[in-house]
Amino acid sequence: MLRLFKRVNDHLEAVDTAQLDDPPLAIVPWFDLANPTAQEIALVQQRLGIVIPSREEMQEIEISARLYSEGGSEFMTMTALARLDSDEPIATPITFILCGTSVVTVRYEEPKPFVAFLQRAQKSGGVPCANGEQVMLGLLEALIDRMADALERVGGKLDSFSRDVFRHKDVNGRSTRTRDFQQIIEQIGREGDLLGLVRESLISITRLLTYHIAIEIEDKKASKEARVRVKILQRDVAALSDHSSYLSGKINFMLDSTLGLINLEQNQIIKIFSIAAVCLMPPTLVASIYGMNFKHIPELDFEYGYPLALIAMVVTAILPVIYFRRKGWL
Repeated sequence: MLRLFKRVNDHLEAVDTAQLDDPPLAIVPWFDLANPTAQEIALVQQRLGIVIPSREEMQEIEISARLYSEGGSEFMTMTALARLDSDEPIATPITFILCGTSVVTVRYEEPKPFVAFLQRAQKSGGVPCANGEQVMLGLLEALIDRMADALERVGGKLDSFSRDVFRHKDVNGRSTRTRDFQQIIEQIGREGDLLGLVRESLISITRLLTYHIAIEIEDKKASKEARVRVKILQRDVAALSDHSSYLSGKINFMLDSTLGLINLEQNQIIKIFSIAAVCLMPPTLVASIYGMNFKHIPELDFEYGYPLALIAMVVTAILPVIYFRRKGWL
């Protein structure tokens, strides 16, 4: 789908793609190609005189294939995140092409920041959108804000997992939780995957901003206002990168702690079975002795031999339990 947006005073308005040749480029700062067809790509290429990279080229990981200049235009591809509200967030490439006063965005998903930015840009005085550079920086700001929200959700979920794992007793010291460590580990793993996607996206944005602010195309440099906005974005990205590193360490701690608690519970179960086996050894010995088929066992003819044998088995089972409790093993 090809969407055009022209500048009207201080906001953007949609342009009918049938009028692609009518508006001058100076008032069309944004060409948005979302899941474009070959025909739509050809139209934009013909209008702007550029070669738009294919989807396969956008997915390449080499820096030289993602950040380059050609024919006086900047081609910058970053890794964005989509479907953050679902259980299966994905990373998707987005290409920004700065061509004169216009920007072309090429994407194959519909990240919510694009929708949010467009809603603000269509309001009078909503966001700066006088040219393609301002549109691109506005979109990057929206993408960064979206990732900040994602990191906040990850942090909140990790706090909830921490309470589930460690704070499992009420004020009286009684257990109030039935722990499902497998489910907790799976949830922590999903948050770790999301965090990895966020960090990958932040790295790509850092590279894009650094390239854009440093590149010189035909003696054209980023404006002073753009440089200030880029520095602010770089600080935001650096802060989010630090926060994501903190959350990554917290996730590793949570995984190690959960696995450690699983081992402790398993050891406790094995300990109980071991102590039970030891406690049952004396009564088993008593029962084994009186289960022998020898004719001359003195207690066979004793009237109270049977109840005394039962009592002996009970006493010999209780004594190890008392001993273990005094030792603190139970």
